[in-house]
Amino acid sequence: MAQGDGERGAEASSGRKLKSESYFQEKELWGFIHRSFTKSMGYTEEDLRKPVIGICNTFSELNKCHSHFNELVEYVKRGVWQAGGLPMAFPTISIGEPYIKPTSMLLRNLMAMDTAEMMKAQPIDGVVLIGGCGKTVPAQLMAAGSVKIPAIVLTGGPMLNGRLNGRSLGACTDCYGFTLEHKAGNITDEELAIAENAVCRSDGHCMVMGTASTMASIAEAIGMALPGNAAIPAPDSRRRHMAERTGKQIVELVRRDIRPRDIMTAEALENAIAVTMASGGSTNAIIHLIAISQRLGRKLPLETFDAISASTPFILNLRPSGKYQMEEYFEAGGVPALMKELEAHLHLDCLTVTGRTIRENLASARTLNRDVIRTAAEPLDAQGGIAVLRGNLAPDGALVKQTAVTARLKKHRGQAVVFESPADMEARIDDPDLDVDENSVLVLKNAGPKGAPAMPEIGQIPIPKKLLVQGVRDMVRISDARISGTSYGALIVHAAPEAAVGGNLALVRTGDWIELDIDRRKLELQVTDQELKERRQHWQAPAPQDDRGYGLLFHERVLQANLGCDFDFLLPKALREELL
Repeated sequence: MAQGDGERGAEASSGRKLKSESYFQEKELWGFIHRSFTKSMGYTEEDLRKPVIGICNTFSELNKCHSHFNELVEYVKRGVWQAGGLPMAFPTISIGEPYIKPTSMLLRNLMAMDTAEMMKAQPIDGVVLIGGCGKTVPAQLMAAGSVKIPAIVLTGGPMLNGRLNGRSLGACTDCYGFTLEHKAGNITDEELAIAENAVCRSDGHCMVMGTASTMASIAEAIGMALPGNAAIPAPDSRRRHMAERTGKQIVELVRRDIRPRDIMTAEALENAIAVTMASGGSTNAIIHLIAISQRLGRKLPLETFDAISASTPFILNLRPSGKYQMEEYFEAGGVPALMKELEAHLHLDCLTVTGRTIRENLASARTLNRDVIRTAAEPLDAQGGIAVLRGNLAPDGALVKQTAVTARLKKHRGQAVVFESPADMEARIDDPDLDVDENSVLVLKNAGPKGAPAMPEIGQIPIPKKLLVQGVRDMVRISDARISGTSYGALIVHAAPEAAVGGNLALVRTGDWIELDIDRRKLELQVTDQELKERRQHWQAPAPQDDRGYGLLFHERVLQANLGCDFDFLLPKALREELL
């Protein structure tokens, strides 16, 4: 069956046929086999007459953010049983951001394929997708958009705030901060070890508005998770309550035949973009939302993100763009409260997994702490968190989290200091003879989808040690890489086309002048077209880093950042032909 096809299966009580009935109610050989094998696991004839709910369990001991998922699965099962369904958990690959090398982005598409194929191949009528760490929720939403069965998202929740000497800490914003100060000689090895023990003190994903929190918020804003899901801390008992409610609700979605394509409309994606911009969300969300939209057969150009950002106030006071963290966000009312403040900027009639509209879901939402969630009339900033930059250095666009940029660098002109590859950067960034000052523009090439490979989160180019000891803590840095949603600073990323396919980023030389103007959305290499043409004649594409296997497949079929970094062959045929 081709990607995107679905199966309805046999007749249900509503007159519609459920997929599971074609497995368990069929009277011939395969019906006998299906029933016999399933009963051997302790299920009864009565169980096999219920709607079968798959629970996608991404537990892994090599994924800290998902280490508590086995417990969540049991609470989901409780809800499914209570609602009259038959819960059956199944695994897919699990992607843990801290561990996967060279980058978890390499495996997002593989996880989406794994999840979609398991959803299609098995006798399930609906699925609960349990995710958390940065690439898992987008992979699951991509799969949900590709398979025509009801689905609902449950995220694992953020960690409790880290605590050290009366100060709240956040992963991984403070991971960068502590290691930077250690590199500068301002904290000792012993002090660094104490900080390591204090940052992550509970189950859950990063507790700042990084990619994990951003994608959890998007799942809720887009209508694929129950209201309030995103911000409940992982250890909080209300996370278990949410798991049970989610189990109940997927059975209702199956009974009403409400599917992801009914929920994830163009308007719903615009709601998700607005919430991302108002939250100071991760730049990674742009890639993921484009990929989700394209799985549904719709283009989502960067101009849409920039237009929504320009008209959406930034109102969530969370790190790395603000003061607080997810624990305080939950206590202030979470995503429903933020969306209530944004009602004038949202499509309120969008359907959600509650079976009700956004408008209905928000009827009782309210903000409990105005310093965490501001009003749209009194925002932290008049514009959203992410800006799309264009110019000859990135004709297909580049991104910057403008709310996390030092004010003096939002308009800047400086000379390039170029690193030809991640390895070149690692070898030379702390060389005391590196010709660099605080006004330089650090440029990293060949760190994009095809170049690195798989676009690792190395766009937070380190401040050279010689400048760190002088007190420099931010510089303009440009790359075709990604950054963690927990990153901060004047980081221009996702430059497209990337250097490895011959984008103009590949032609930058040390000493070239570069102009950045975020307000004007401008990123310009001040080199003439004729000079760029001459340089291009001497450019050669780097060889793929893999000569076989999945790595080679990724290199050959991955799309550019402005097209979501999905594989071309996973797009619906009509959209594939239009885009490519």
